[in-house]
Amino acid sequence: MRRTSDMKITIGHLYPDLLNLYGDRGNIACMMRRCLWRGIQAETIEFHMGDCVDFKELDIVLLGGGSDREQRIVCGELKKIQGQFQDYVEDNGVVIAVCGGYQLLGKYYRTDAGTMEGLNLLDICTEQEEGRLIGNIILKSGLSKTPVVGFENHGGRTYLNGCRPFGKVLFGAGNDGRSGYEGVVYKNVLGTYLHGPLLPKNPEICDYLLEKALERKYGEVSLRKLDDRLERAANEFICRRFVKGNLSH
Repeated sequence: MRRTSDMKITIGHLYPDLLNLYGDRGNIACMMRRCLWRGIQAETIEFHMGDCVDFKELDIVLLGGGSDREQRIVCGELKKIQGQFQDYVEDNGVVIAVCGGYQLLGKYYRTDAGTMEGLNLLDICTEQEEGRLIGNIILKSGLSKTPVVGFENHGGRTYLNGCRPFGKVLFGAGNDGRSGYEGVVYKNVLGTYLHGPLLPKNPEICDYLLEKALERKYGEVSLRKLDDRLERAANEFICRRFVKGNLSH
């Protein structure tokens, strides 16, 4: 097994000037820091409108959240490289897509202003409905031993059409406010409405994504455990405040 000091991760942050609502950039900072604490080399490359995105050079891709207008602009740009993006996804490339970025992965997003055709990377779709789903949210997810916490604020309702959800909602609304599920997982793609940002509040999810990226690149890896006592304490505080009963898996 290779030493982590011999490893390097390259993160592609797609269109951060347009898709960075509610501190989504913090997800990048969290991944970078948890790599560096372990001696793993890490770099982030920002891509802006008109830049050439070479997915072969990337180990993790982040798509953040944005307004409907910004989503339309980004979607038009991403459609130019949809084939390369799809190849990356099918080759187990790691993607974290938050809110607007999550919606872009699907077949379409239907709003009062019309229907935005998505990238069709996942068999999901989103419909704008009356009212917004806003507030703290807590999930039980198979990707984390501890509950996943975050904040949601979205007018779209996303339907998974049989795809695997990120987690079961213990508190909050989730994908559509009715199904009881939030987000989507497909291969190494994680789509979610959880802002906050997500990863600093949920280090197990961050490490899950890092491990998947490293395994794809280097084979079997074992990440050194970090001192996450502060993160766990914050997580437990939020869970005690909003959820009663047993939260264990």
